[in-house]
Amino acid sequence: MAMPESIPAPLIIDIYKDIFRAERNGARRRDPLGWIISVPDTHQKTVLAALDKERELRVLTCSTEDEANGVAAGLWMAGEPVIVMIQHAGLYASVNTLRGISIDGRVPIFYMIGLLSREADKDPLESKHSMVRWCEPLLDVFGVPHARLEGPDDVKLIPEYYRMSRARRGPAAVLVGLATS
Repeated sequence: MAMPESIPAPLIIDIYKDIFRAERNGARRRDPLGWIISVPDTHQKTVLAALDKERELRVLTCSTEDEANGVAAGLWMAGEPVIVMIQHAGLYASVNTLRGISIDGRVPIFYMIGLLSREADKDPLESKHSMVRWCEPLLDVFGVPHARLEGPDDVKLIPEYYRMSRARRGPAAVLVGLATS
């Protein structure tokens, strides 16, 4: 197994902008370019800190992942491009709204899920931390397509899974292996 690497925040933000530009292609409204819905997340804190300085993207911080799912659904219904950033604990906490809104309601929600406490020298499925170890199996149970971001070369998976959520009208996720830098 190759050792995972941290992904620099500017690289992720550039990918977000590319996704939102493509989503807004030809649209009259371009301000904001897109929305990032987050719940406080220490694993992706460098991305969230850098987003605070962004003028093209709007960040809305929610108290819970349930709120984040509802807000993301509302923005999608209004024609706004949106990405949800949470930690794995939030995935567990919001499984009912994931099911009700994104799966049963067929609302495309794309998640960036941080694997807090993921050990760099272990496959997540072999982690001593149950929250890390069971994250992918939980997504599998609900039929949520997902991929791992194990380093800067994997950022190409972000737009792929974003588009997948739109095409299937349901959830899709990428798991951020190590804390962003």
